Amino acid sequence: MANWLQLRWGVSLTVVWGIVFILSAAACQSAPDLDAELQTVIQAQALTRLDPGPVQAPALVALGQALYFDKILSGNRDIACATCHHPQEHSGDDLPVSIGTGGVGLGQTRQIGYGRSFIPRNAPELFNRGAAEWHTMFWDSRVMLGADGRFQTPAGDKLPATITTLLAAQAMFPVTSADEMRGAAGDLDVFGQPNELALIAADDLPAIWQALLNRLLAIPGYQALFAAAYPDVPLPELEFAHAANAIAAFEIEAYTFYHTPWYQYLEGDLAALPDEAKAGALLFFGEAGCSGCHSGPLFTDQLHHNLAVPQVGPGKGDEAPLDFGRFRETGDLADKFAFRTPPLHNVAISGPWLHNGAFSTLEAVIEHHLDPEKSLREYDTAVHLPPDLRGTFQNDPALLDELLQTVDPQLAPTRNLSSREVQQLIAFLEALTDPGMAEKVAYLVPTAVPSGLSVDESSH
Repeated sequence: MANWLQLRWGVSLTVVWGIVFILSAAACQSAPDLDAELQTVIQAQALTRLDPGPVQAPALVALGQALYFDKILSGNRDIACATCHHPQEHSGDDLPVSIGTGGVGLGQTRQIGYGRSFIPRNAPELFNRGAAEWHTMFWDSRVMLGADGRFQTPAGDKLPATITTLLAAQAMFPVTSADEMRGAAGDLDVFGQPNELALIAADDLPAIWQALLNRLLAIPGYQALFAAAYPDVPLPELEFAHAANAIAAFEIEAYTFYHTPWYQYLEGDLAALPDEAKAGALLFFGEAGCSGCHSGPLFTDQLHHNLAVPQVGPGKGDEAPLDFGRFRETGDLADKFAFRTPPLHNVAISGPWLHNGAFSTLEAVIEHHLDPEKSLREYDTAVHLPPDLRGTFQNDPALLDELLQTVDPQLAPTRNLSSREVQQLIAFLEALTDPGMAEKVAYLVPTAVPSGLSVDESSH
């Protein structure tokens, strides 16, 4: 019996150690094999690193930082650019759709004001907006760089010629929105004074911008900051566009984060990516088809696609509670329900995701892309939305059918990825995160702003 046991366990151990040896050898070979495949893809598709663009002038950045965090730019003096695009919330607000003027708090603790409405769309992240490849802004690209090199915006020929960048052109518009920052007629500001900005006609953009500039230049601290940023421009010749240029300069300085594991891998550090992320990259640029839309150094084609995203939130314009997306700008039925492809740098820390924050996990976003019909028809508001938005899901069967009839054909459910492959894709997406942001947040938020208004988002 003893000899039999010894023989039995001896054989078993031999088999076990043999299996361990084989698995170990396979593991040692997996990384080189993945690297060889991935290097082939990188060369074949000419994948390149992101160029973050030029360094911003320090004096312009200093002015922009003050403006970005100062609630003086809102009609009621109760909301700043930073409220919906805060460093602590990774340049967003961590909400499906934003809460504008009248609200209190930051991120998921922010509460909507009495009688106010949610902002129709998710606050987009602001990462790497200094890159030269950008030619669109906003989910519907209503601010864009035309083929002739001119800025195309809702202001038309009223956009000041002193605007220097596309991002600065974008910064001209949130301050004019009644729901976002300007406020409504009859509003009182935080001091109980009438909101003079809300009394200006909504389409008189130059008058709104001039009223904001008047506020700024009445404050000695801003006079000094503008003089330092624009030493060759006398104060009487300043325009609000100069303020927008500075806000854009700060946003570029504050949110340029591209030193990701993927960037390091493209730089030649093959150990920068774990094997799961390498496998995910092969799926992303291959079988899963993600790079068909998430292309180029920014991981976006900057085109518009109908993904049959669940319609949640207040909706926008005359079609509320629906949001027709790019169609609202072009009038082309092919653009109905289509929204611009989002960039993917730092995407893992930029949720909730999609134009209205309809999904609370990256896994759900990927699964929606793989089978939009199943995802749309089985959408669970209790999983993805906070209680005050759950009742906004538009689940009329005819609407769901319409969304699916014109869904982008690239989303046809022909890719049967396993749960393991989905996790590999997520590992790659996580490898697009720059770990340096956590260290930088501490000094992005100023302790005070020239208006004297609080930069503490928990109060006004």
